[in-house]
Amino acid sequence: MKLFQQMLVAPAALGLLASGANAAELNINGVSDYAASADQVTSVTQFSDVYPTDWAYQALSNLVEQYGCVAGYPNGTFRGNRAMTRYEAAALLNACLDRITEVTDELRRLLEEFETELAILRGRVDGLEARVGELEATQFSTTTKLKGVTNWVLGAAKYHGQGSKNAAKNNGGTSFSYNLALNLETSFTGKDLLYTRLRSGNMNNIYGGNGVGLFAQEYGFDSGNTVKVNRLYYSFPVGDEFTIVGGPVVRMDDMLPVWPSAYPSDMTMDFFTYAGAPGAYNLTLGGGAGVYWQTEGGFSISTSYISTDGNLSDPNVGGVATDAAGTSATTQIAYAPEGWGLAAAYTYASGAEGGGALYGGNGTPGAVAISQSGNTNSVGLSAWWTPEDSGWIPSISTGWGLTDVSNSNLSGVRSATSQSWYVGLEWSDVFIEGNSFGMAVGQPTFITDIDVKGRKNESDYIAGSGYAWEFFYKFQVTDNITVTPAVHYLSKPYAGQDSDGLNAMSGLIKTTFKF
Repeated sequence: MKLFQQMLVAPAALGLLASGANAAELNINGVSDYAASADQVTSVTQFSDVYPTDWAYQALSNLVEQYGCVAGYPNGTFRGNRAMTRYEAAALLNACLDRITEVTDELRRLLEEFETELAILRGRVDGLEARVGELEATQFSTTTKLKGVTNWVLGAAKYHGQGSKNAAKNNGGTSFSYNLALNLETSFTGKDLLYTRLRSGNMNNIYGGNGVGLFAQEYGFDSGNTVKVNRLYYSFPVGDEFTIVGGPVVRMDDMLPVWPSAYPSDMTMDFFTYAGAPGAYNLTLGGGAGVYWQTEGGFSISTSYISTDGNLSDPNVGGVATDAAGTSATTQIAYAPEGWGLAAAYTYASGAEGGGALYGGNGTPGAVAISQSGNTNSVGLSAWWTPEDSGWIPSISTGWGLTDVSNSNLSGVRSATSQSWYVGLEWSDVFIEGNSFGMAVGQPTFITDIDVKGRKNESDYIAGSGYAWEFFYKFQVTDNITVTPAVHYLSKPYAGQDSDGLNAMSGLIKTTFKF
């Protein structure tokens, strides 16, 4: 027995003798054996009578292996079910106090050594607490996040071939414009979302006059530098797999669980952002609601309804589900496991300038005009795939769309059919990590069949449909700033032209700030 341990046991034993303890209570030899083994155990597995199934096994393991203050008997047993004498308790307590004393002395030495640094840190923490308190006192909401993005675009267009002088008369000059979106995301339960978008811009995205509307940009917005509410909707889950979305200013894609394309990561030419089917994915904006079902395996079904003039109470000019309402109803079925997906969509649109009406950025002038003249039934098929790692293999996105127009109010036109398609490729981490290169080709919506009274001049609508090309390279300057040069080329954007027909090229530099 160590001298220290003998000194521990002796006073206790003498104390008990003085009080009249008998030999059975004293058991000097047992205490001596217990104390003698106090520094012999380093792992709970050394006890032959302790098993992982014992209820206190984890506690013993911690005391032995982390704190080193549990002793056993020389024969390698712990005797966990045996009553403990006061002497054994004293020996055990002393071993633990020794370790606590060691730790306390070490902490005291460290505190003294780093006293200056700790004082500085304490002051900084006090300052941070004051600043946090100030922020909490002035924050506008504890449930809302503000996310912003602004695009600054410098660009120009050039026309060639038949009609180029007329097209360039009022269009194509170098311009510098902006788009700004402030997105407020509010959640009351952690699973729901109240979404508000405030938007402003001065981009001439219509390309009026004789210009080519296909040069329109996806982010193009012209509010005359005034701020407008561009989104206002609420979504919430019902159970584990259903979600309901609706609001007075909601867009068609806000109610889709899956957007059927991986191209592009940086939006530029608008036609290439509709998954190849601008009729089916018309991105109608208005008042409406939708519901979708989405499983963990990637399968989803969604359906939605939007009225473009649902805020009007006069049923002769608008409203919700009235004969005059600008209606767009979409159903999509998609399967999108990680890294790839397939989707099919159907959209019915009707009403004054029907909810599914195309605009200049979607197709040829003839196809756009006819889509705005009657009821449309549109379908879209899309597929996409992305590689697991960046390299020579790009992400691939493709889509095809078809639209039938009936009850046309265009003079002489009874009905028409139009089609569109695209293929988009994008390589990630090109030259520098974070940068990307993308290209796409396709045919914007063009008329493939038309029924005109007297069958006159039908070829003027359907002949000579051209192609659209896009190339861009995105520089990731910082986590919040990107610079994207892009080039677009259109061959025969007007129908009914021969090989000498109009063709056009545009170039731009877009700088995006996210905050």
